[in-house]
Amino acid sequence: MIAPDRPRRSALYMPASNARAIEKARTLPADVIILDLEDAVAPEAKADARAAAVAAVKAGGFGTREVAIRANGLDTEWGADDLAAIAASGADAVLVPKVSSPADIEACEGALRSAPASMQLWAMIETCSVVGQLGAVAATARNTRLSLWIMGVNDLAKEMRAKLTAERTPFLPALTLAVCAARAHGIAVLDGVCNEFRDLDVFRKEAEQGLLYGFDGKSLIHPDQIAPCNEVFSPSEAELAQACAIIAAFALPENAGKGAIRVDGKMAELLHLDQAKRLVAISEQIAGFS
Repeated sequence: MIAPDRPRRSALYMPASNARAIEKARTLPADVIILDLEDAVAPEAKADARAAAVAAVKAGGFGTREVAIRANGLDTEWGADDLAAIAASGADAVLVPKVSSPADIEACEGALRSAPASMQLWAMIETCSVVGQLGAVAATARNTRLSLWIMGVNDLAKEMRAKLTAERTPFLPALTLAVCAARAHGIAVLDGVCNEFRDLDVFRKEAEQGLLYGFDGKSLIHPDQIAPCNEVFSPSEAELAQACAIIAAFALPENAGKGAIRVDGKMAELLHLDQAKRLVAISEQIAGFS
């Protein structure tokens, strides 16, 4: 499955066991809401949270937001029941944790056999073992529902026994490799959460780092992170103006058939035209969300 090309600047995790949080999610300006059955839910509340997530999706009211449900892993006592319930929920996507190999994607694909063709499979990239297999895992998108990755840097730090600093230095190679593998196979890719939700300056710097590395957006743990995240991952006025100028210049009769032209004193090639068209399209969709 090729990832639908739409804004995914902000993806907010909300515990599916918290009815008030789910109701609030319907009013928040996040592009994606992830109803969480995994980390945010205690073992004794898993079954009730699953039922609540499915009921929330069926009730609707999320507007233009994509709604995903994060399941527990298939290797847990809840995973199979989670995927069976999510398959019939009407959610836009199911997010599965701790994917480590192509076999994990194939197992999830099999468990979702009864789901509508439109349901996407999203995967958490958060284990040491997956880092060396990113290309192989991404390649399964050719014949499965896989369409998006979300980085799980906290879990990766735990497995690596590495320190999670503001610069995220130990994880930068994995972040780069994940973006490259995702782009090579048409998968959207979101940066991991920032644990600092009180200091939004710290959060903004991490979001800007994610933008620099090529991520489509970022996963979030608190509603206060939505506004700065949307701002960072939205095209700026200057970027949009430049994109429009490139599109207009290539549309001129005298530039028909040319592979490279000069726009505002800079060289622009057809690849820049493609980038400009995508940026404008995303900007128009963002405006439609407002």
